[in-house]
Amino acid sequence: MKSSTLKILMVDDHPMIIEGYQHILLATKKEDQILDIDVATDCDSAMSAILKSKNMGQPYDMYFFDISIPQSSDGIYKSGEDLAKHVRLTQPEAKVVILTMFNEVYRIHSIIKTINPDGFLIKSDLTSSELASAFEVIQTNPPFYTGTINNIIKRSIFNPIEVDEINHKMLHFLSLGVRTKDLVAHLGITLSAIEKRKKNLKDLFVIDDGKDDSLIKVAKEKGYI
Repeated sequence: MKSSTLKILMVDDHPMIIEGYQHILLATKKEDQILDIDVATDCDSAMSAILKSKNMGQPYDMYFFDISIPQSSDGIYKSGEDLAKHVRLTQPEAKVVILTMFNEVYRIHSIIKTINPDGFLIKSDLTSSELASAFEVIQTNPPFYTGTINNIIKRSIFNPIEVDEINHKMLHFLSLGVRTKDLVAHLGITLSAIEKRKKNLKDLFVIDDGKDDSLIKVAKEKGYI
């Protein structure tokens, strides 16, 4: 039986985590499969590996990007999310897998919309068997989302209230403690437009006391934050 080689780049700033992922993939790969796995711990080393592989005419087939990694020295790539966007633009045929500890609804929706990853894995969801299953599905019939991602998507589909991207961002920043007057810089709209959007959301979510804290609480309960 002829062997096939799968070139993989794993990007995470925790070597122990990368080592664990490697062991699981090597232990569960197909018998006729050879895994050629490289690792990187920040945006600079990741971009160096990406460019080197392409220049050698042997680009990676699959990428695992942790979101929270040190940014590049030139400031162009600030996270694994930026690296994933770069790969999507320059190598659309490659499989892109996102790994993160983040579970904020807005952030997850944003990543799905901008990157549309072949795998989206919340680290706290992962077990050895889950990662092995993800690896198989990502190769043959993507996408693979872990439980937290699937639950967020289901809540969004079945929730009757329409919340657009700007409102998602606004709720996200409010939940982080950003003051209303400071949202102008984050959202790129006027203060009066922000106040109007907040009022509309409070009406939609039936916030009787009109408080921002109550809006955030209900938005979290409904899966918007």
